[in-house]
Formats: sequence, C-alpha cells, structure tokens
Amino acid sequence: MSIPDYNKVQLARSILSEIVSISRRKITIMEFCGTHTHSIFRSGIRDILPENITMLSGPGCPVCVTDNRDIDYCISLSSMPDTIIATFGDMIRVPGSLKSLQDVRAEGKDIRVVYSSMSALEIAENNQDKNVIFLGVGFETTAPTVAGSIIEAEKRGLDNFFVYSMHKLTPPAMKAILDLGEVKLDGILGPGHVSTVIGSEAWNFLARDYAIPVSIAGFDIIDILLGIKMLVEMIEKGEPKVINTYLRAVKPSGNRYALDIMNEVFDVTDSYWRGLGMLPYSGLKIREKYRRFDASVQFPVEVKECVENKICRCGEVIRGVISPVECLLFDKICNPGNPVGPCMVSSEGTCSAYYLYGARR
Repeated sequence: MSIPDYNKVQLARSILSEIVSISRRKITIMEFCGTHTHSIFRSGIRDILPENITMLSGPGCPVCVTDNRDIDYCISLSSMPDTIIATFGDMIRVPGSLKSLQDVRAEGKDIRVVYSSMSALEIAENNQDKNVIFLGVGFETTAPTVAGSIIEAEKRGLDNFFVYSMHKLTPPAMKAILDLGEVKLDGILGPGHVSTVIGSEAWNFLARDYAIPVSIAGFDIIDILLGIKMLVEMIEKGEPKVINTYLRAVKPSGNRYALDIMNEVFDVTDSYWRGLGMLPYSGLKIREKYRRFDASVQFPVEVKECVENKICRCGEVIRGVISPVECLLFDKICNPGNPVGPCMVSSEGTCSAYYLYGARR
C-alpha cells in the first residue's frame, strides 16, 4: 500500500531527523545503481543530508560502462548487408571511437530502437530475409529477459535472430572499485532492481571480506532515506552486514525463476568495463547450446583499433573518483544535446543526473 504524499513528507522528515541524531562520523556512501542516482538528485536527498555524509555515484549504469570496443563492434555489425540492428534507446547515441549508432543510422543503416528483446524477436520473424541482431546491454536485471527471447527464438525455429551479449554482472564491479582503493567507502547503498534478481545474499562478501556495510533500498525517497539510515547505524556501531530494506521486492536468494533462465542461456565470462578495464567473471556470454544465436560467433566482423576520448573523464566518474563537474567538458561541450561520453547519454548516467538537476558539487 502506498503512503499518501502528506504522510510521506512527515515520514521523510522523521527518518532524516534520526539520521542527523545518530550520525557523528564523516562518512562516504556510494549508491551503485544509476536509478538511485537520479532518484537521489530528483528528491534532493544530497542537499538535505548532514554535511558529514557524502554520497558518491558508482558504476550502476549499464550503458555507461559499455566499453568502446563493444560500441565499435556494434557499428561494424550494422555495416553488413541485409542486417537490422535492434537496440535500446540509450545505446544508439553512445559515442564509439569515431561514430555512434545514431550516426550510422543517419548514413542509411537499418538500426531500430526497441523496448524489449521480444520486440527484436518480432522484427526477426517479420523480416526473415534479413539478419536481426539485438544488442544485449544491461545488468542482471535485463539478462533473464534476453535469455528468454533466445529460448523463444529456438522454439519458433528462427534462424535470423541473433544477440550480441554485452551483459555485465554487478558484484565484480563493486569488488573492483574497493580493490582499486581510489575512493574510501564507508557504506554501499545496494541496487534494488539488480538485487531483485540476484538476491541480498549476493552482497554478503562486501561485509564479510571488506567490512563494508550494505543496505539494499528501493527507489522512493522513503526507501532511500531508510537505506541511508541503516547504513549510518551500522557504520556508527562498527557492525558491517547486509540489510535488506526493500523487502517487498528483494528476497535473500533472489528470483529463482529469473536466475534459472539466465543460467540456462548464459555462462559467466571475463568482460571489459569502461573505466575499470577487464574484470574477471563479470560478463555473460551465450552458452554453446545456443551458439547459433550468438552474434559474436556468427559474425566475426573486423573492428579497427579502439580509440578513447582522452578528454572525457567518464571512466573516473564511473569509479566515483571525480564528480562530473570536475570534467572540463561538463556543461561546456558535453550536455544531453551533444553528449561526448555515455555518462551524459544514458537516462541512468551520473553526468546526466548532474546536468538535469543542476548539481554543481
């Protein structure tokens, strides 16, 4: 049952008052999820927290962490004859080494924005004289749905539907940030959507191995403030553990049905992340059983040498090392109308959040 807005304001004030009363130490909390980042800015949470609490944004935007070499490969795929590229909307504007998918679409390549992998499957069924390649981007949240589309393609006997898997697994990224040691974190606001699939227990290693408390939260202002309050309590008591405040959606072991579908189609592999490089066991590749749907196997197209924009500091933003306003391009050359890096493109990107909500710190 939802909380009426007038009660929500009072409850938010009450939780904030508790945070202020128990928070003594200067601490830094990272929210992993890009949706959390935008929710935090939209509700003004950064501005109302006590000054001793700093919020950093992490690598919780799947489009943002997609490596340039993957973007370049997708652009190369679009140049093949009789090929339709189906992709989520955010991906189309992400700059590769030289161009974006939007650029090559303007040149006449058949690139279509879809809202689900099943929509791409329908395109394949209606265009059986062409190869339809769906660009599989996302974390554990979207991987089961993409796996389901591959299973469905097999059931329908489609031989012109393919997926290029760029899916990423989130726990290895959080581990990498802690191992790098570039930012000192006292607590982590765990991702709600991802944890709905993988479960709260997937984050136990952070408390066990790194003594970092985790609070898994939903996306309402009450959810987020409650998650922060739980983190502050654990930090002040020196009792790191994983607390799930998103009980209406997240179970300890996650969604078994979604995990089974994902594991049926995908196998764990090493993966390149923007800003983090190659991370072991952090990606998903299509299993041998479904290899005929794997675009990376069926279409080994040539990709020229990958080139990174040396001025764009998206990689450092992803790691929480700098805020977007510390990048020389932010709000000068780089903006949502002219994005230089993916952190400004994506609706979950940190640079996008800073720009949209007028943040300057």
